[in-house]
Formats: sequence, C-alpha cells, structure tokens
Amino acid sequence: MILLGILAASGAGISVGVAGYFAGGSSSSTVVDKFAFPSDTRSTLGTGLSSGAEGVVGFSNSGTAGYVAGVGVSSTVNKFAYPSDTRTTLATGTSYTPSYASSMSNSGVAGYVVTGFDPNTGLQVTTVDKFTFPADTRTTLGTGVSAARDGLAGFSDSGVAGYAAGGRAGASNVNTVDKFAFPGDSRTTLGTGLTSAVRYPGGMGNSGVAGYIGGGQTTAGVDRFALPSDTKSTLGTGLSASRASLSGMANSGVAGYFGGGFSGGSVSTVDKFEFPSETRTTLGTGLSTARYGLAGFANEGL
Repeated sequence: MILLGILAASGAGISVGVAGYFAGGSSSSTVVDKFAFPSDTRSTLGTGLSSGAEGVVGFSNSGTAGYVAGVGVSSTVNKFAYPSDTRTTLATGTSYTPSYASSMSNSGVAGYVVTGFDPNTGLQVTTVDKFTFPADTRTTLGTGVSAARDGLAGFSDSGVAGYAAGGRAGASNVNTVDKFAFPGDSRTTLGTGLTSAVRYPGGMGNSGVAGYIGGGQTTAGVDRFALPSDTKSTLGTGLSASRASLSGMANSGVAGYFGGGFSGGSVSTVDKFEFPSETRTTLGTGLSTARYGLAGFANEGL
C-alpha cells in the first residue's frame, strides 16, 4: 500500500496523482486554479468558491473531493467533487470562523481544520474541527493545539499523523510544531520545532517520506521533517524569494508545490520541489491572478 496525504492520498498499488488546486485568497478572490499532474498545466475552474475570502484553508480526500474552509470569512466549507470539480457547500460548516488557519488530511478517513483567528470574536483559538469522510460529519476534538494561534501551516503523513507548525500566538511568532496521531487524534508537541519562529508560512507533505514548512514573514527557508522520525533539517535551496501567506500542495512521490503569497505585494509564483531530490524550479505558468492567503489541496488519485 502506498500512503498519500494533504496533501496526500491513500491507495493500493501504484498511485497516480491527478491535479493540485490553489483556491481563493486576497482581494476576496473566488478563483480556483487547477494544475494537472505531472505536466503542471494550469486551468481555472469555471465554478470557483461560493464567495471570496482571504485566509482560507484547504484539505483533501484524494480520489473523492477537495474542501475549502473559511469561505467568505465565515464557517462555510465548499466541497469540490473529483474528477468533475463540481462544487457544493457542506450543510454543516466549521464550529467557528477560521481565518489564517491550517489543515490536515487523513485521506479516506477525515480532514481537519486547525485553529486560526476567529474574526467574530477577535480571538485566536485552539479549536480543531474534524470532518469524517465520506459523510462529512463534523466533530470538534477534545484536545486542540497546544496554544491558540493563527498564521500557521500544516502537512500530513496520511494514515499516521498530521502536523500544525509555526504561526503567531498573541502578538509573538512561535516555532511550535504540534503533532496529531491518526486515528486517535492524540496530540504531542515535537521536541524540535521550526528553525525560526515564523508566521504565515506554507506547508506540504510527501506522505510517508517528509513534510515541509516553507517561507513565512521575511524568510525563504524551507524546513524538512523526515517521516516518521520527525527529524528536522533545512533544505539547502529554499523558495525562489521570501514570501508570506503562501500555500502548499503535493503529488506525493513526485513533487510538492508552494504557490502565491505576499512579497512586497501579491505574487503569482509557484515553486516546485522535485521528490526525492528536493530540487527547486519555478513554474513557467503560475497562478492566474497574484494573491495571498489562499488555500491549497491535491487529488493524488486512489
């Protein structure tokens, strides 16, 4: 069995990635860009998000559907069925309004929306909402993140664990990495956090091999966490430029992508890291519109 995660999917035999998506973002964008694997050809969905929002977050049940939470700066969750990309809206959204939250996916089992800033209360939260597949039933974990924060990033080792890294707790940046073991969702905090305390990074995972946290306020660095040991190293080659409020998605076993963000202004850049070499290139065709605070998710097939 090959495990694939959030940015990943799980399935038997040889898994073939289908496409990755970058959705929403600044200027209240409803745009959803789709990058076909492995060619990285970009198209834009005819039906985007149901309303625009900055600070949305995405997760995926590979082979079935992708999800975007925090749509319209609300509790709304849009669902895009694979492979048609038909959009519906979940009858039950998140238990709070997640802005600049994070996410995790245990593909075939559940997706998670992790903490963030709730503009309705003006507070950062510790909340982790869980959406069980395929019914999309929502529960809220009894144990949330170790400290209330927003502007964090996540990645997943599908079938094993999900991770929530960095962000801003109160007014201070943190380097904390919380780990939620699947399927029990018990939380621990890694002894080794990020190289530096950083807010608004992006995250993506090569499930079963490594998870990556890249960029953030004033940095182009990319930290790598080997799976399942969680040993941290830093890539010799980071992003093509420092940027914050970017997002990530991955085609596990093939490549991971960091898209969009803010670097003196909104950018449309999509950086690609080949697996396993972690060599970086920048796609000739980036996002259809420059934006930050966007969501990333991927359909890595069955």
